[in-house]
Amino acid sequence: MILYDLTCAKDHTFESWFKNSGAADKLIKAGGIACPACGSTKVHKALMAPRIAKSKEDGVTAKALVAQQPSPELTEAMVKAEQAMAEMRAVIEKNFDNVGEKFPEEARRIHYGEAPGRAIYGDATPAETEALREEGIEVHAIPWKRRTNA
Repeated sequence: MILYDLTCAKDHTFESWFKNSGAADKLIKAGGIACPACGSTKVHKALMAPRIAKSKEDGVTAKALVAQQPSPELTEAMVKAEQAMAEMRAVIEKNFDNVGEKFPEEARRIHYGEAPGRAIYGDATPAETEALREEGIEVHAIPWKRRTNA
């Protein structure tokens, strides 16, 4: 069994257990997972920190390792990564047009010359992102941290 953090199109985050990674991907792609807050079936896996287990010879299981405090090196690396992601987000929000849930449609319009060329960002499911890539449209998934109103 594997636990994933999931996020819906309205930025609600929730957890769900799956038999394996393939089963999770299949259910998400088929729209078989619904957000408990709003019912949306447009969900994707949220960015998660990896769980690294030591070998069984060390006598430490993955479950015990997760309960331990992260090393200072890992903590520092995570802080740097979070800062880099925040900087990238600021640059994108300043220089790109946010087209929201219309991202796949607008990316196609730009690609096929039906709309003026410009840098855009917005929301797309993993399936929509893959379909755009299959059409030869260069897109990148960015694992942004959800904004809070605090």
